[in-house]
Amino acid sequence: MSDPKEGTISREVRGHIFMIGINRPAKRNAFNWSMLMELSAAYTEYEQNPDLRCAVLYGHGDHFTSGLDLADVAPRVKSGQSFIQKDAIDPWALYGRARTKPLICAVRGYCMTVGIELSLAADIIVAASDSRFLQIEIKRGIYPFGGATIRMVQAAGWGNAMRYLLTGDEINAAEAYRIGLVQEVTEPGKELTRALEIAETVSLQAPLGVQATLASARIAINKGFDAAAADLVPRVTKLMDSDDAREGLQAMLEKRQGRFTGK
Repeated sequence: MSDPKEGTISREVRGHIFMIGINRPAKRNAFNWSMLMELSAAYTEYEQNPDLRCAVLYGHGDHFTSGLDLADVAPRVKSGQSFIQKDAIDPWALYGRARTKPLICAVRGYCMTVGIELSLAADIIVAASDSRFLQIEIKRGIYPFGGATIRMVQAAGWGNAMRYLLTGDEINAAEAYRIGLVQEVTEPGKELTRALEIAETVSLQAPLGVQATLASARIAINKGFDAAAADLVPRVTKLMDSDDAREGLQAMLEKRQGRFTGK
């Protein structure tokens, strides 16, 4: 595990799972500029390590994140600076290199502004019942610029998204589940455990198949039905020639869990 001191992004490896923690609980995990850079570096480390098959993002303490530390971040954004280094992964999946492996988000307490956008850029969201989602940029004279205007519409539909994007009203966990922003709701304190359980299940599957599933779904979202449909057979043809596909067939015949290598 990396240096766990407050004001950093913690990292921990558990088998094939990479845990990424937002660690500034005294400030409700508000991101300063250095933490944004560390988060991108952590995502990049996960992407580049072939032994890591699923990641879990969570917040230390009682809150996921209260958003940006604007006093530190706003002047840099206004001047056009980027916290994403060349060839690094953007955790908000808007610019530059894209993450190809799955990431699960465990949310509790405050999940504000870029926190909602960060979680929507993940693949699965588990939220504690005390989660409070607030997309309040319009109350501050700006608008969500981290992806909410895109992904909240995709996840919740136009009307549900505009209901909250245009008002800045709070979304509780039950409402977030109802409109499709989160996939599961747990008791407070159990969200991380549940996210890890799902991550463990994902990590047992064939890594190349998992990555192909993500890639296919993203083509559909980003390029449309026809592009995704055209990619289906060429992609699966390549997978069928993999060691994992052969192992998957053997595991089925022997009625056991596959022992996949990602090759």
